[in-house]
Amino acid sequence: MTPRRTSALVLAVLLLVLGDAGRAGATGYRYWSFWDRVGGNWTYATQGPSTARPADGDVQGFRFSVSDDSQDSAKPRGTASFAVICARTPAREGKKRVALVLDFGTRADAARGETPAAPRTACARIPRDATTADALAAVARPLRYDTNALLCAIAGYPRTGCGEQVTTPKKPTATSDEPTTTSDKNTSRPGPSVGLLAGVAAVALLGGAAFWQARRRRG
Repeated sequence: MTPRRTSALVLAVLLLVLGDAGRAGATGYRYWSFWDRVGGNWTYATQGPSTARPADGDVQGFRFSVSDDSQDSAKPRGTASFAVICARTPAREGKKRVALVLDFGTRADAARGETPAAPRTACARIPRDATTADALAAVARPLRYDTNALLCAIAGYPRTGCGEQVTTPKKPTATSDEPTTTSDKNTSRPGPSVGLLAGVAAVALLGGAAFWQARRRRG
Protein backbone atom coordinates (compact mmCIF):
# COMPACT_ATOMS: atom_id res chain seq x y z
CA MET A 1 0.00 0.00 0.00
CA THR A 2 1.44 3.40 -0.97
CA PRO A 3 1.71 6.19 1.62
CA ARG A 4 -0.91 8.19 -0.32
CA ARG A 5 -3.43 5.35 -0.20
CA THR A 6 -2.66 4.67 3.44
CA SER A 7 -3.23 8.34 4.32
CA ALA A 8 -6.58 8.28 2.54
CA LEU A 9 -7.58 5.19 4.50
CA VAL A 10 -6.53 6.85 7.77
CA LEU A 11 -8.70 9.87 6.94
CA ALA A 12 -11.68 7.65 6.09
CA VAL A 13 -11.42 5.73 9.37
CA LEU A 14 -11.05 8.96 11.34
CA LEU A 15 -14.21 10.41 9.79
CA LEU A 16 -16.07 7.19 10.59
CA VAL A 17 -14.92 7.32 14.22
CA LEU A 18 -15.92 10.96 14.63
CA GLY A 19 -19.31 10.26 13.10
CA ASP A 20 -19.87 7.41 15.56
CA ALA A 21 -18.91 9.69 18.47
CA GLY A 22 -21.47 12.28 17.34
CA ARG A 23 -24.19 9.66 17.46
CA ALA A 24 -23.30 8.50 20.96
CA GLY A 25 -25.91 8.61 23.69
CA ALA A 26 -25.98 11.17 26.46
CA THR A 27 -26.68 10.93 30.17
CA GLY A 28 -29.65 13.07 31.17
CA TYR A 29 -32.18 13.35 33.98
CA ARG A 30 -35.87 12.48 34.31
CA TYR A 31 -37.52 15.15 36.45
CA TRP A 32 -40.18 17.85 36.88
CA SER A 33 -38.94 21.22 35.63
CA PHE A 34 -40.46 24.46 36.91
CA TRP A 35 -41.36 27.46 34.71
CA ASP A 36 -42.76 31.00 34.83
CA ARG A 37 -44.78 32.50 32.00
CA VAL A 38 -43.50 35.97 31.27
CA GLY A 39 -45.01 38.03 28.47
CA GLY A 40 -46.61 34.95 26.94
CA ASN A 41 -43.35 32.96 26.94
CA TRP A 42 -42.11 30.22 29.26
CA THR A 43 -38.87 30.94 31.13
CA TYR A 44 -37.08 28.51 33.42
CA ALA A 45 -37.78 29.46 37.04
CA THR A 46 -34.86 30.88 39.02
CA GLN A 47 -36.17 29.48 42.31
CA GLY A 48 -37.61 26.18 43.41
CA PRO A 49 -41.35 25.84 44.11
CA SER A 50 -40.78 25.72 47.86
CA THR A 51 -39.22 29.22 47.89
CA ALA A 52 -40.91 30.96 44.94
CA ARG A 53 -43.76 33.26 45.98
CA PRO A 54 -45.92 34.04 42.94
CA ALA A 55 -48.08 37.12 42.76
CA ASP A 56 -51.81 37.21 42.19
CA GLY A 57 -52.43 36.63 38.48
CA ASP A 58 -49.20 34.74 37.77
CA VAL A 59 -49.04 31.70 35.48
CA GLN A 60 -46.56 28.97 36.37
CA GLY A 61 -45.90 25.63 34.76
CA PHE A 62 -44.37 22.23 35.42
CA ARG A 63 -43.15 19.77 32.80
CA PHE A 64 -42.01 16.17 33.33
CA SER A 65 -39.36 15.17 30.81
CA VAL A 66 -35.89 13.82 30.20
CA SER A 67 -33.18 16.39 29.53
CA ASP A 68 -29.94 15.39 27.78
CA ASP A 69 -28.17 18.50 29.00
CA SER A 70 -28.77 21.96 30.43
CA GLN A 71 -29.95 23.36 27.08
CA ASP A 72 -32.92 21.19 26.18
CA SER A 73 -35.48 21.05 29.01
CA ALA A 74 -38.93 20.74 27.44
CA LYS A 75 -41.37 23.56 28.20
CA PRO A 76 -44.95 23.03 29.37
CA ARG A 77 -47.37 22.66 26.48
CA GLY A 78 -50.45 24.84 26.20
CA THR A 79 -51.12 28.55 25.93
CA ALA A 80 -54.11 29.09 28.24
CA SER A 81 -54.00 32.47 29.97
CA PHE A 82 -54.64 33.31 33.61
CA ALA A 83 -58.09 34.65 32.69
CA VAL A 84 -59.01 31.32 31.11
CA ILE A 85 -57.49 29.05 33.77
CA CYS A 86 -58.93 30.96 36.72
CA ALA A 87 -62.24 31.96 35.11
CA ARG A 88 -64.25 29.81 37.55
CA THR A 89 -62.24 30.66 40.65
CA PRO A 90 -63.42 34.03 42.00
CA ALA A 91 -61.05 36.32 43.88
CA ARG A 92 -61.31 36.55 47.67
CA GLU A 93 -60.07 39.08 50.18
CA GLY A 94 -56.69 38.14 51.61
CA LYS A 95 -56.09 35.49 48.96
CA LYS A 96 -54.26 35.33 45.67
CA ARG A 97 -54.90 33.19 42.60
CA VAL A 98 -52.13 31.42 40.70
CA ALA A 99 -52.73 29.61 37.41
CA LEU A 100 -50.83 26.34 37.06
CA VAL A 101 -50.09 24.38 33.89
CA LEU A 102 -49.23 20.74 34.65
CA ASP A 103 -47.66 18.81 31.77
CA PHE A 104 -47.00 15.16 32.62
CA GLY A 105 -44.84 14.69 29.53
CA THR A 106 -44.83 11.97 26.89
CA ARG A 107 -44.55 8.17 26.90
CA ALA A 108 -41.02 8.52 25.59
CA ASP A 109 -40.05 10.38 28.77
CA ALA A 110 -41.92 8.06 31.15
CA ALA A 111 -40.14 5.41 33.17
CA ARG A 112 -40.93 1.74 32.54
CA GLY A 113 -44.41 0.92 33.80
CA GLU A 114 -45.52 4.57 34.03
CA THR A 115 -48.22 6.20 31.89
CA PRO A 116 -48.34 10.02 31.84
CA ALA A 117 -51.68 11.76 32.21
CA ALA A 118 -52.85 14.37 29.74
CA PRO A 119 -51.65 17.94 30.41
CA ARG A 120 -54.08 19.95 32.53
CA THR A 121 -54.47 23.32 34.18
CA ALA A 122 -55.62 24.36 37.64
CA CYS A 123 -56.26 27.58 39.53
CA ALA A 124 -54.94 27.67 43.08
CA ARG A 125 -56.43 30.18 45.52
CA ILE A 126 -53.96 30.50 48.37
CA PRO A 127 -52.89 32.98 51.08
CA ARG A 128 -51.04 36.09 49.93
CA ASP A 129 -47.68 34.91 51.30
CA ALA A 130 -47.96 31.32 50.04
CA THR A 131 -45.36 29.63 47.84
CA THR A 132 -45.73 27.76 44.57
CA ALA A 133 -45.41 24.54 46.57
CA ASP A 134 -48.48 25.64 48.54
CA ALA A 135 -50.32 26.26 45.27
CA LEU A 136 -49.44 22.76 44.04
CA ALA A 137 -50.54 21.24 47.34
CA ALA A 138 -53.90 22.98 46.98
CA VAL A 139 -54.71 21.54 43.54
CA ALA A 140 -52.36 18.67 42.61
CA ARG A 141 -51.92 16.30 45.54
CA PRO A 142 -50.31 13.94 46.30
CA LEU A 143 -46.92 15.59 45.99
CA ARG A 144 -43.64 13.86 46.69
CA TYR A 145 -40.27 15.43 47.56
CA ASP A 146 -36.87 13.93 48.31
CA THR A 147 -34.70 14.74 51.32
CA ASN A 148 -33.17 17.70 49.44
CA ALA A 149 -36.62 19.23 48.78
CA LEU A 150 -36.46 18.26 45.09
CA LEU A 151 -39.96 17.90 43.66
CA CYS A 152 -40.31 14.24 42.66
CA ALA A 153 -44.02 13.77 41.88
CA ILE A 154 -47.10 15.86 41.13
CA ALA A 155 -50.56 14.30 41.50
CA GLY A 156 -48.78 11.05 42.32
CA TYR A 157 -46.82 10.98 39.05
CA PRO A 158 -44.42 9.31 38.77
CA ARG A 159 -45.00 6.67 41.42
CA THR A 160 -41.28 6.16 42.01
CA GLY A 161 -37.99 7.78 41.09
CA CYS A 162 -36.70 11.31 41.54
CA GLY A 163 -34.36 13.06 39.12
CA GLU A 164 -32.68 9.79 38.17
CA GLN A 165 -30.07 9.62 35.44
CA VAL A 166 -31.06 7.99 32.16
CA THR A 167 -29.13 7.34 28.97
CA THR A 168 -30.82 8.66 25.86
CA PRO A 169 -29.94 8.68 22.14
CA LYS A 170 -28.47 11.91 20.85
CA LYS A 171 -31.37 14.12 19.80
CA PRO A 172 -31.61 15.98 16.48
CA THR A 173 -31.70 19.74 16.41
CA ALA A 174 -34.63 21.02 18.51
CA THR A 175 -37.79 22.02 16.70
CA SER A 176 -40.38 24.66 17.51
CA ASP A 177 -42.59 21.93 19.02
CA GLU A 178 -40.04 21.31 21.76
CA PRO A 179 -38.45 24.69 22.51
CA THR A 180 -35.25 24.79 24.53
CA THR A 181 -34.03 26.86 27.44
CA THR A 182 -31.36 26.83 30.11
CA SER A 183 -31.94 24.71 33.20
CA ASP A 184 -30.06 24.46 36.47
CA LYS A 185 -29.45 20.74 36.07
CA ASN A 186 -25.88 19.60 36.00
CA THR A 187 -25.10 16.98 33.39
CA SER A 188 -22.44 14.40 32.75
CA ARG A 189 -21.29 12.60 29.64
CA PRO A 190 -20.51 8.89 29.37
CA GLY A 191 -16.95 7.73 28.67
CA PRO A 192 -15.81 6.82 25.17
CA SER A 193 -17.52 3.80 23.68
CA VAL A 194 -15.75 0.58 22.74
CA GLY A 195 -16.33 1.43 19.08
CA LEU A 196 -14.71 4.82 19.53
CA LEU A 197 -11.65 3.38 21.25
CA ALA A 198 -11.33 0.69 18.58
CA GLY A 199 -11.53 3.33 15.87
CA VAL A 200 -8.84 5.44 17.50
CA ALA A 201 -6.62 2.37 17.75
CA ALA A 202 -7.18 1.62 14.06
CA VAL A 203 -6.24 5.18 13.13
CA ALA A 204 -3.04 4.90 15.17
CA LEU A 205 -2.11 1.58 13.54
CA LEU A 206 -2.77 2.86 10.03
CA GLY A 207 -0.81 6.01 10.73
CA GLY A 208 2.12 3.90 11.94
CA ALA A 209 1.91 1.76 8.80
CA ALA A 210 2.03 4.85 6.60
CA PHE A 211 5.08 6.14 8.46
CA TRP A 212 6.86 2.76 8.13
CA GLN A 213 6.05 2.53 4.41
CA ALA A 214 7.42 6.00 3.80
CA ARG A 215 10.69 5.22 5.60
CA ARG A 216 11.04 1.96 3.68
CA ARG A 217 10.61 3.75 0.35
CA ARG A 218 13.19 6.35 1.28
CA GLY A 219 15.59 3.54 2.31
